[in-house]
Amino acid sequence: MLKASSAFAAFNIIPAKVLFGAEAPSNQLTRALIGYGAIARHPWHLKRTESRLIGLCDPFAARVKQGQKEAEMFGWGKIKAYENFIKLLEDKSVDIVHICTPPHWHACQTIMAARAGKDVWCEKPMTRTVGEGKRVMEYLKSKGTIFRLNTWFRFRGVLYGFGTTVKPIRQIVENGLLGNGPVTCTFGIGQGFSWKFDWSGRVNQNVEPLPDPKVFDYEMWLGPAPYKPYNSHRVGTSFRGYWDYDAGGLGDMAQHYLDPVQYLLCKDDTSPVKIDYVGPKQHPEAVGRFDRITLTYDDGTKVILDGDETLKEEPLLRGSNGLCVYKKLPEGKTFRLKDDKGWWPEEKVLKLLEELPEPAAQETDFFDCVRNRKTFALNESNGFRSCTMFNLGIVAERLGRGFEFDPVTLRAKNDEAADRFLYQEMRQPWQDEFMKA
Repeated sequence: MLKASSAFAAFNIIPAKVLFGAEAPSNQLTRALIGYGAIARHPWHLKRTESRLIGLCDPFAARVKQGQKEAEMFGWGKIKAYENFIKLLEDKSVDIVHICTPPHWHACQTIMAARAGKDVWCEKPMTRTVGEGKRVMEYLKSKGTIFRLNTWFRFRGVLYGFGTTVKPIRQIVENGLLGNGPVTCTFGIGQGFSWKFDWSGRVNQNVEPLPDPKVFDYEMWLGPAPYKPYNSHRVGTSFRGYWDYDAGGLGDMAQHYLDPVQYLLCKDDTSPVKIDYVGPKQHPEAVGRFDRITLTYDDGTKVILDGDETLKEEPLLRGSNGLCVYKKLPEGKTFRLKDDKGWWPEEKVLKLLEELPEPAAQETDFFDCVRNRKTFALNESNGFRSCTMFNLGIVAERLGRGFEFDPVTLRAKNDEAADRFLYQEMRQPWQDEFMKA
């Protein structure tokens, strides 16, 4: 692994889009998948027809074979099977890398892909920590990398159980209908969003024999994560329950949930300044549940993550003027509004939305952004800020208490314990790869 990493650093990678102009040979951009677990089989990755899939890699040998078979069935022909992701990044014919690995790999692989001249489509969450996110954001900007984070609710689709898209909610917020003061956003099962607390780890596990590296390369799977004795429940699809790799349902779902919340609250350029936590003490290895996490911004706006379901009757948004936004009824056409005089008729809400100025248009075609070097709607900057929202909550979970945060310096205020969770070093040699210019 060390030799492979060292060899990688010696290559001067020139991507196909540079060698052949705006588009790769055959007038198509090319892409390859790093990781072929369940998410890579989703139409967002395997079946994207706007670019040509030419290869994949995975530490599980069986997944590689399965990926090649499914790619051929879908019509991509015989695609390449790379020995590992370093070999994939060395391939000059790859324009775009899809990072479909567990979250502990996202930051390092994004940096290494950008250094190799690739554009990046990365699964959520963007990164495991605030420190990783800061580095990724700054590095991608310096390289001019086109980056897409794979959640889409800020620009398309119904927002999970809320029953409507984000666009009309953003309309009423940015046009000041909720008043001039702070807004309170409550987020949980009552508003349509499940935190999936069943995605928790196991404690006091037995050590299992290491698998044959030709079957499963555990060392490569761990990568930048701390070395732990092998147990099959820590890998595969159950990795989400362990702090080393993810953060349970909060780590997996919060970028889906909170990125559109950040967008509709018009908070893409800042982060919370105060984080409060109520919940049980967390195990140092295995992720548990939380009761409530409150994220407060400098202007007093609050985002409350309701874990114990005590806020089920609260609206999604409560304005400073008392106007509240509730999820759509099954038979309704849009969200509901209620003020101190009662519920607004749906016709009044629909007419209001017709008259209000709409939010600014967003660049939502990733492949067009790659060809024309345009910033995608959900990119390294606003994606970092929405990832920071729940990464701050995760730190509070692990501390078992709240703390204060500076959204400019991106550090905890006078709190070394919180900072240690915000900024964590990777296992070598990946820390060096991550920090390399």
